[in-house]
Amino acid sequence: MTTIATRLQQVHGRLTNACRAAQRPDNSVALLAVSKTQPADAIRCAHAAGQRAFGENYVQEALAKIAQLADLRQQIEWHLIGPLQGNKTRVVAEAFDWVHSIDRLRIAQRLSEQRPAGAAPLQVCLQVNISGEASKSGLAPADVADVAHAVAALPRLRLRGLMAIPEPDGDLESQRRPHRALRELFESLQARGLALDTLSMGMSADLEAAVLEGATMVRIGTAVFGARA
Repeated sequence: MTTIATRLQQVHGRLTNACRAAQRPDNSVALLAVSKTQPADAIRCAHAAGQRAFGENYVQEALAKIAQLADLRQQIEWHLIGPLQGNKTRVVAEAFDWVHSIDRLRIAQRLSEQRPAGAAPLQVCLQVNISGEASKSGLAPADVADVAHAVAALPRLRLRGLMAIPEPDGDLESQRRPHRALRELFESLQARGLALDTLSMGMSADLEAAVLEGATMVRIGTAVFGARA
């Protein structure tokens, strides 16, 4: 049976190869291990193998794991990558380091108001529905600039960039298109004076396409932890 440590090594190998294919430095893409539905012990194994950033989709599940892994709290960066409802913003503002899934200004305002005063700023990304899919959360690309400027002005948050979950289409060129669209939107915001540094895009099936189009963080679950039960 392949261990989590071995899978992590394999993913880092894929990332290195993808960076070289894109003529980017080997270490220019961060790995976010998506640990949703995985037990705390699996996260502990990944941590022992050197992984530090973990992405969770479901707030209540994540809070339970954060509590179970309290001894590692100073060493683990917790990222919320799933939808965030208004009634969950307080616990998220208190417990997480990053939120990737802000899809409306009001959620960001609540996180800003509820982030504890003594805590480091909450690192946030705006989720963009880059493919215009009815089933996906996220801001329409045309709305992103206005929301980005408003979020960037909020206290206790730091707007880092954009996140998207494109459909992992078949071939490499098809996979690259939505990632390219997100990068172009990201660059347009930088050109308008926003100090952004994070493009959170690419998963197990399409990380190579995402890296070719400029991803700075890829969200990998299956390739790290194996298929979910």
